[in-house]
Amino acid sequence: MQMNRVVVVGSGGSGKSHVARELGRLLQVPVIHLDAVYYDDEWNPLPPEKFEAAQRELVGEPCWVIDGNHNSSLYIRLAACDTVVMMDVPTWAALWGIFFRQLRHGSGQHGSGVYNRIHWGVVSYVATYRRRMRPKVLAKINEFAAGKQVVYLTSRAETRRWLERVAAGR
Repeated sequence: MQMNRVVVVGSGGSGKSHVARELGRLLQVPVIHLDAVYYDDEWNPLPPEKFEAAQRELVGEPCWVIDGNHNSSLYIRLAACDTVVMMDVPTWAALWGIFFRQLRHGSGQHGSGVYNRIHWGVVSYVATYRRRMRPKVLAKINEFAAGKQVVYLTSRAETRRWLERVAAGR
C-alpha cells in the first residue's frame, strides 16, 4: 500500500503520536504534530486563519505524516492526503492512554511529539470523544477523503500488527 501523505486522527490518548512517529520512521517522511504548530511554548493557540494557512503550506509538501485532530481544519489535511489512519480505540483505552502518557512523560511539550497537558477539559474531551467528536470526524473522512485509503485501528494490539505489516511491505 502506497502512503506518501498520511493523516492520523483519533481521540487523545489513542496513540496518534506514536503511530505518526512510527510511520514517519518506516516511510522515511517528515512527521508533523499539529499541536506543535497550533501551540506556542506557553500553550497559546495560533489564530484560526494562521493555523489554516500553516496547514495549507504543510500539506503542499510531497510527503508527510500529520497527527492531530483540530476538527475545524481537518478538511485541509483530508483533501490533501492519500491515507487516513483513524485511531478508533475504546474510551477506556484512550483514557488509560492519557494517564499513562502523563506518568511516562510528565506535563509539558516534548520534542518527541508529546504535548501533554491533563486537566478536566482534556479528560472530558477524551471521555466523550466517541459520542461527540467521532461522528463529526467520520463524516469529514467520508466527505473529504472519499476514495482514499482509510485504516481503522481499534486496539493497541491491532495497531502493532498493522505497523508490522507496513514495515514488512517496505
